[in-house]
Amino acid sequence: MSNYIFELSNKLTRKSVSYNNRFGIKIAADLYLPKDFDKSKKHAAVIIGAPYGGVKEQGSGIYAQNMAERGFVALAFDPSYNGYSSGEPRHLSSPDLFVEDFSAAVDYIGTRPFVDRNQIGAIGMCGSGGFAISAAQVDRRIKAIATVSMYDMSRVQANGFKDSLTEEERNRILDEIAEQRYAEFEGNEPALTPRGAPIGFDDNTDPIGREFGEFYSTPRGYHPNSITQFTVTSSMSFMNFPLLTYIKSISPRPILFIMGERAHSRYFSEDAYKLATDPKELYIVPNAGHVDLYDKTDVIPFDKLEAFFTENLK
Repeated sequence: MSNYIFELSNKLTRKSVSYNNRFGIKIAADLYLPKDFDKSKKHAAVIIGAPYGGVKEQGSGIYAQNMAERGFVALAFDPSYNGYSSGEPRHLSSPDLFVEDFSAAVDYIGTRPFVDRNQIGAIGMCGSGGFAISAAQVDRRIKAIATVSMYDMSRVQANGFKDSLTEEERNRILDEIAEQRYAEFEGNEPALTPRGAPIGFDDNTDPIGREFGEFYSTPRGYHPNSITQFTVTSSMSFMNFPLLTYIKSISPRPILFIMGERAHSRYFSEDAYKLATDPKELYIVPNAGHVDLYDKTDVIPFDKLEAFFTENLK
């Protein structure tokens, strides 16, 4: 397993591990530990989910590395059916599966003898922000949750960006998915959503598409496992199953919402923050966009994350 977009810190060890989720999918993950780690003691742990379409060799690995440098046991994983995790057909996604992947990570990390089961937190980046919150709604083993540049994938697929989808447009999409299901049932290859990485972009590309392209399609963030596409028929589940229905039930466990001041995705964090019950915090990174918080270590507020998890995982 290679092609990391960042250099491994000389203060850490990184071990490839795998474990099954409750669907029987083998999840591929990287476990980061400080080199001077004392395995005879119990430590706090943080699990990190990648952006929707991302893999552990990109942003979630950067977060795991930086949290491990700050003394936490850190685990970054590939979602089911994606990256080096198992599951056929490839690039399938589902709200239930991707939420389950967080609980499966808790299963694994909570059974390590050097981890305190009562000190497990989660970081969800982009789409994983919604999955991490959704997992914490029902998995009370997750004691503190931070989201970064959060996307609510159920909301955006059901309603469009900034809730712009009309009922007519939504029905047209569902009719197209229904026809695709027939085609795949009769033996056609699963269709993937358009515009996969490497994404072509130029000065005329819309700003959001360009922002993603500059990460996923250049040496900055490109990884062959991160094609940023999913099976078209996956959208049906997201359009039917909301992720944040029980967000109030997370309290009194804390949620930290981190977003860039200039992020196109701000409204997801702002609206989820309004829905959540205390303790909660909305932390805005000055002058940062959405994708800036994937990999720009001089911009990502790791001190804030360290303080949040140190305070709430004890």
